[in-house]
Amino acid sequence: MKKIFFIVFSILFMFSCEKENSNTMFVKGNIKGLKKGTLYLQKQIDSLVVSVDSINVNGTDEFLLTDKVESPEMYYLWLGKTDKKIPFFGEKDTISIISSLERFGFRNKISGSVNQDLLDKYYENIKKFNDQDLMLIKAEFDAQKSSNQDSILLVTNQKNNLLKRKYLYSINYAINNSDHEVAPFIALTDLNYAQTKWLDSIYNSLTPKIKESKYGELLDVFIKNIKNN
Repeated sequence: MKKIFFIVFSILFMFSCEKENSNTMFVKGNIKGLKKGTLYLQKQIDSLVVSVDSINVNGTDEFLLTDKVESPEMYYLWLGKTDKKIPFFGEKDTISIISSLERFGFRNKISGSVNQDLLDKYYENIKKFNDQDLMLIKAEFDAQKSSNQDSILLVTNQKNNLLKRKYLYSINYAINNSDHEVAPFIALTDLNYAQTKWLDSIYNSLTPKIKESKYGELLDVFIKNIKNN
């Protein structure tokens, strides 16, 4: 009965809010095994991560949270009194998050955000680079242990080439998705040590809409600060 009431209430709430504000984001979902606790919807404002909505869960593992989204940006679903958070790219629409109490923050199913889909695909490939790097670190350790200078030099070159390939992948991925907010986000989070010319290339590839987005404007400021300093 509680579940039926929740669904009906959610539909009515979403319909009324959507009429009032087309920029509203609805974050709904299910956390299997969570019967009691508080879920917080958070985002970063300036240098602080603040809560913009919350819900007390009691007797049901379903939830509904909302926020006004001026521009797509990174949000966090935080399970209060723990260090567990689910990061996700929020945008005006309905975002669905399915997880469990046991794997909260580690194994989640997020849908409803195009930027999140693009970010998931990006991180999936970045993981392959990171896995290769771990293998090379082990090879480097073994080479140093045996004092084999040729092997050490070989592994060092392989690590440098892998790093270059990883950077080029990130740059190309951002440029190829320049019509989405995920592009400047990747530049700010994964390419903040890249040469200015590459950051310029990413920024110049952005569509006018994305340049005016939160991360587009932050990337512009970031590049200008580097050049000024």
